[in-house]
Amino acid sequence: MNVSDNMRGAFFMMLTMLCFTLGDTFTKIVLKSLPLTHFIFIRGCFCVLFIGLVAWAMGALKFNLSKRDWRLLTLRSVAEAGATFLFLSALRTMDLANATAVLQFLPLSLALAAAVFFREPLGWRRMAAILIGFFGMLLIVRPGTDGFEPDSLYALGAVFCVTIRDLSARRLSKDVPPLMGALIMAVAVAVLSFYFAVITPWEGIALPSLGFTALGAACLSMGYLLLVLAMRFGEIAFVAPFRYTGLVFALIFGFLIFGDFPDGLTLIGAAIVVSTGIFTLYRETVAKRQANAART
Repeated sequence: MNVSDNMRGAFFMMLTMLCFTLGDTFTKIVLKSLPLTHFIFIRGCFCVLFIGLVAWAMGALKFNLSKRDWRLLTLRSVAEAGATFLFLSALRTMDLANATAVLQFLPLSLALAAAVFFREPLGWRRMAAILIGFFGMLLIVRPGTDGFEPDSLYALGAVFCVTIRDLSARRLSKDVPPLMGALIMAVAVAVLSFYFAVITPWEGIALPSLGFTALGAACLSMGYLLLVLAMRFGEIAFVAPFRYTGLVFALIFGFLIFGDFPDGLTLIGAAIVVSTGIFTLYRETVAKRQANAART
């Protein structure tokens, strides 16, 4: 693997996180004037349109999948719907950077869940990193203190749902195109949110809010496409840590657009979570290389 491939993958990963963070920024703007359920449904419809067109253009629409893949896609889609509702519930009231910082615990939760459910090896180094990262998470959430934000529990719930989503994705066969999986998740979010959107009193949507919603959906859809490209280039161990640039973008947009900036404890907690997450990704790569070497 040459350096240019690694750098290309890292570049696409940073663009991915830029798109996701921009999408969250537009979302936070719209949620000030639009009910959550209406927003999720409208954005979901836009995402189905955008991702569906891209998947169709790239020949990624594939429906003759195995029953096992369809079951995993169903579980993944329900988890994505739960993560969407929970994270946007948190984002509605939390600072952009704070909500994003909570999500940085995901690589640690994935490593722990994979060890519990899939019996993947988890050495003492990664276990120590997870415990230290959990301490960093406590610094961000701060339960039982004056700095505690109740809606941060929604963000933690989103981490749980995304963990289930990504664990399901690990068990999908190679017959499932990534964009097909993204399209199914978008359809599931739109369909599941339809019921709650219908029973919520409709307040109408202003044209600027509709525009921001479409922009947010476009950013989310573009993020999924760029994520596919990022994973095609470079080594995962090199590319994956660049996910954490999303926190940097959240700090910048949160300060410039909303005038928010995390306090010292939150920044320290975020730094701990990010550093332990990067270390966990590194150790996971080392463990896989050792396992491959042992098999050969």
